[in-house]
Amino acid sequence: MKLGLAIEELHRSENHLARVLLAVSDRHKADHEVFYVARDIAGWSQRHVTELARVGGDFGLDLDPEPEGEPGILEKIQQATSDLFGRRPEPGLLLLADLRHVHREAAGVSLDWELLAQAAQGARKRELLALAERCHPDTLRQMRWANAKLKESATQALVS
Repeated sequence: MKLGLAIEELHRSENHLARVLLAVSDRHKADHEVFYVARDIAGWSQRHVTELARVGGDFGLDLDPEPEGEPGILEKIQQATSDLFGRRPEPGLLLLADLRHVHREAAGVSLDWELLAQAAQGARKRELLALAERCHPDTLRQMRWANAKLKESATQALVS
């Protein structure tokens, strides 16, 4: 069965989404809503990583149950250097770009959950289907949050 490949890809994608959300949180510390909500919903993806690693063992996978977590010191230095020497867009435009990125990443993860759920249902893997049914709604909420923040922020960022 190729279910292992789908689980492995979803594990990677959830890890990436969590890191993207944490990076957005770090870049927008001044906006308390973005800072705290992005961190909270990154935790959902981190929990998904752990759960996918657990169920992956049933399919012969050895996935790391620990989410990758915060961007490393090297990534933070690169970001700071880029901010100092590059042209940094004004905060409103940067927020829009970051939210668009979150939305796109969450949409991809959502599709991965859909694929896994369909495959699990077809293969009659109840535990895997239950995992998809538990985790996929979190991903949909991550996507809806990014979309709502985009709508809320767009006018001021693009018109002013």
